[in-house]
Amino acid sequence: MSGTFVGMPAFPKAAHEAVGNTTLRANLKHATHTIRDKRAKAVAELDDWALLREAGKQIKDHTLRHLDTYLVQLEEAVTAAGGVVHWAADADEANRIVTRLVKETGESEVVKVKSMATQEIGLNEALEAAGIAAYETDLAELIVQLGHDRPSHILVPAIHRNRGEIRDIFTKEMGAWGRPAPEGLTDTPAELAEAARLHLREKFLRAKVGISGANFMVAETGTLVVVESEGNGRMCLTLPETLISVVGIEKIVPTWRDLEVFLQTLPRSSTAERMNPYTSMWTGTTDTETADGPRVFHLVLIDNGRTDTLADEVGRQALRCIRCSACLNVCPVYERAGGHAYGSVYPGPIGAILSPQLRGTASEIDASLPYASSLCGACYEVCPVAIDIPEVLVHLRERVVQGGPATRQGNRVVLKPAKGHAAERAAMRAAGWAFVHPGALRAGQRLASRTRRFHPRTLPGPGRAWSATRDLPQVPAEPFRDWWQRTHGTKESGK
Repeated sequence: MSGTFVGMPAFPKAAHEAVGNTTLRANLKHATHTIRDKRAKAVAELDDWALLREAGKQIKDHTLRHLDTYLVQLEEAVTAAGGVVHWAADADEANRIVTRLVKETGESEVVKVKSMATQEIGLNEALEAAGIAAYETDLAELIVQLGHDRPSHILVPAIHRNRGEIRDIFTKEMGAWGRPAPEGLTDTPAELAEAARLHLREKFLRAKVGISGANFMVAETGTLVVVESEGNGRMCLTLPETLISVVGIEKIVPTWRDLEVFLQTLPRSSTAERMNPYTSMWTGTTDTETADGPRVFHLVLIDNGRTDTLADEVGRQALRCIRCSACLNVCPVYERAGGHAYGSVYPGPIGAILSPQLRGTASEIDASLPYASSLCGACYEVCPVAIDIPEVLVHLRERVVQGGPATRQGNRVVLKPAKGHAAERAAMRAAGWAFVHPGALRAGQRLASRTRRFHPRTLPGPGRAWSATRDLPQVPAEPFRDWWQRTHGTKESGK
């Protein structure tokens, strides 16, 4: 990936600061609880939800196992339909390709469909450096852009803002980006939406170049799919003469029949709708001026750490993700800390396992993300493609603490343990030794029980980092084995 948000500290410090923001916590609590309740009702309407979930998992796993085959098939289909396919190994290459394609049109501005992939690679910043203005057209992304802010949620990037803050942003910033906000703008949703609509309309009608991502790509036909709720995406996909789509290589599905599964599970898991209000699909280009759709279409397929992730037998399941954000809305950590604390465009539970794999765990913030979880498992329960996020979190924690073999930039390497975990490694080695020596374990348990009145309330030294945010559990008056022996056992059975 293109790196962490500039100036972001590791997750524990960022989260500690975020939980002190009462406005942020109130905004997040209201929004996530509302979304999760609506989602639960929408999912409950389907008797075969568990089967759809399993089908989605199997389709994604099959596709990932044969990704090379389906990517070649996709390229052939897109090319046959009149499109041009570009391959980008990393963020820098993808940005160079897109910048060059825009410059070749002679245009100096583009309109954009909401896209996690373009945020991941820092495309807006790259275009700006080249003198090209990129205008976000999704309402929430528009709020973030006008507010000189960062997205904090996959589905609702401005979830950390309330209506009053949005009104102030529109009033102050819209004029510098185009049509100003109406005089006397209030914070009612209808007026805010109308202000955004008027502001964006002139950009839609003027733009010659559109940039999008894609929710899915169908290998057998070369069709790309974008699902959205506002209609801005369809405007960006149909009005410009040139369309450039930047998509991660994992977004592919083999057939139209496979797509049917995800068009049921994605809207219910994300927006709690039975079907997305706008499902736009395009295959190649149009050759007539009266038809809808672009006359020039470019597809930029980005790797940017995805094949490295694919090489990890445990971690690769993160590539199943369809970006529904259901895991964020049920996560107790995200609800309190917010998305910015994750230092990535992918916040929440999925970000805690995806970012350290795409970017590696060398940086302080990426090494901290696998610990940004209580391991409660709520994220796994709601995931529509059954990603076992707690399993991957534990797997990545082991990688951070112990190091070991991994794949980085296509090469097998041996990672060194992250700094600051020496005490943890020592504690785990001691625990491992004790568990295979029952006599020593029993003696330690008895000693701990007999000295419990002298135990401190916080751990000393490196252990202070653990006990600073947790209550130390009280040691029982006697070990379980001794209690069982005393109440149920005999002298012989206790041996």
